[in-house]
Amino acid sequence: MKISIIVPCFNEEENIDPFYTLLKSVVNKYHYEIIFINDGSTDQTLERIKEIAESDPNITYISLSRNFGHQNALKAGYDYADADCVVCMDSDMQHPPTVIDMLIEKWMDGYEVVYTIRNDGENVPFMKKMTAKLFYRFLNYISKIELTPNAADFRLIDRKVLLAIKSFNEENPFLRGLIAWMGYKQIGVEYQVEKRQFGNSKYPLKKMLSFSLKGITSFSISPLRVSSIIGFLFSGISFLYGFYAIYLHLFTQQTIQGWTSIIVSFLFVTGLQFLMIGIIGEYIGKGFMEAKKRPNYLVSETNFSKK
Repeated sequence: MKISIIVPCFNEEENIDPFYTLLKSVVNKYHYEIIFINDGSTDQTLERIKEIAESDPNITYISLSRNFGHQNALKAGYDYADADCVVCMDSDMQHPPTVIDMLIEKWMDGYEVVYTIRNDGENVPFMKKMTAKLFYRFLNYISKIELTPNAADFRLIDRKVLLAIKSFNEENPFLRGLIAWMGYKQIGVEYQVEKRQFGNSKYPLKKMLSFSLKGITSFSISPLRVSSIIGFLFSGISFLYGFYAIYLHLFTQQTIQGWTSIIVSFLFVTGLQFLMIGIIGEYIGKGFMEAKKRPNYLVSETNFSKK
C-alpha cells in the first residue's frame, strides 16, 4: 500500500522544516511519498524543499513557473501522484498531520473519499466564519452538489478517484466541488484548526471572493436564470407602463408629471441591466477561457523521475 501526500506551498519557508518533521513522524510507518508543489514562491521555500529532498528519497518536488493558485497547484500534485491513496494538505501547520491516521483508517473501512471538516474555534475571525457559512448555504441552494459546511481541501482520495481527477482539464478547477460532484463513497472527519506558527494567510478577502465566485459559476447556472427572470419581469412592467402612458396621452387631458421618479426609475433599471450583463459576462468569460485549452500550470523544474 503506497500513500502520496500532496503539499502545495506558497511562501512558506519558515513552516517547511517543522511541517516536514511532524509529517514524517506520522507517515514513517507507511510506504509513502511526499510531493511538495512550489506554487511560484518568491522566498526561500523552494530551496528549503530541495534541501529536504536531498536527504530523503521519499520527497519529490514540482516547482511551477509562477503562482497558478492553490487549486491548480493541487491539480499538479494529483497529476503527478501515483499511489493507492492520496492525501492533500497545506504546509502552514493548520492542517495537523496527526489526522492522516484517521483518514487512512476510514479509507481502510471502504470509503473512497475522506474529507475533513474544520473546527475553527477561536483561530478564525467571526466575519470569515459567517461569510463561509453563507457561501456554502448559497452554493448548496443553487447547485446540484451538496458541500459540507467548513469542508477543507485537506482530504484523502482513493486511486480510482485520483484517476478520475487526472482526466479533468478544466480552467481554474474548483476541486472541492468537483470531488463532491463525482460521488463515490464519502465521509467527513472533523479536525481542530491549528494556529499558524509563521507567516500570514495566503487567502485575503480578494482571493476568497474570487474562490467563491469560481465555485458558484462552476456548478450552477441559476444566476443566469435569475437574470432572465428579472429581465422578463422588468420588460413586462416597462411595456405596461408604456401602454399606460400612451393611454393617458390619447384619451385623457392628464399630463405625465414627476421627472424625479422617472429619472430614479431609469437609473435603477439601467443599473440592474448592467448587473445582469455582468453575470452573463462572467459565464461568457469562463467559456472563453475554457475554449483556449491552456494548461492548468507550467512546471519550471522538478526531481520527479517518472515524468
